[in-house]
Amino acid sequence: MSGRRQEILDAALLIADERGLAGVSMRAVAERVGVTPMALYPHVGSKAALLDGMVGRLLGDLVPAMEAEGEWPALLAAYARQARVMVARHPWAVNLMFGRPAVTPEAVRFVDAIYTALLAAGVPPAQVPRIERLVSTFMLGFAASEAGGRFGPGTLDPRGRRGQLPEGVLPGHAALAPWLDRPVDWSAEFEADLADLQRMIAAIAGAGDGAEPSGSRTLPG
Repeated sequence: MSGRRQEILDAALLIADERGLAGVSMRAVAERVGVTPMALYPHVGSKAALLDGMVGRLLGDLVPAMEAEGEWPALLAAYARQARVMVARHPWAVNLMFGRPAVTPEAVRFVDAIYTALLAAGVPPAQVPRIERLVSTFMLGFAASEAGGRFGPGTLDPRGRRGQLPEGVLPGHAALAPWLDRPVDWSAEFEADLADLQRMIAAIAGAGDGAEPSGSRTLPG
């Protein structure tokens, strides 16, 4: 990535952090960099290309964690944890990532790192693209729900929310009430979900024809 392109994307990320994604425009980025809007086009091409570049810039920061030496569970765990940190730092980023394809070189390298980890896990090649989408969507979705407040209690606690409806209307909630009323350690839940995801991947690998046992392969160096 050229130095000027890097500067432009960094400026766009800072603007999004300050004003939200809606605040990112070619004019705003140009003002931050100290050039005219037309001077951006040789480096980012268009507003759409700028947004794609922002996705690549964010995902590119996760690649070193993915490319560290180790077996596939540790590599996917590193991705998931780094993604959680990234979304906490840039809560607006998930809407951008879910709305843009991974087309920049940095984003393609990121997806390739996950492909390679899944192949190392023994996932049948025909299943790898689907499982990559599942892994990415789950991890980014958890991070987005946490950062965006979906997991929060809102203005009512769980008991108060149940009390809005007549007794007996929520049989599932009633059966789970002792657990729903407990405080949640989101970091512990994230790690438990991650472990479940790793077990699911190992099960898919084990069901494939000729798949090697889970954890038996490491990524090529």
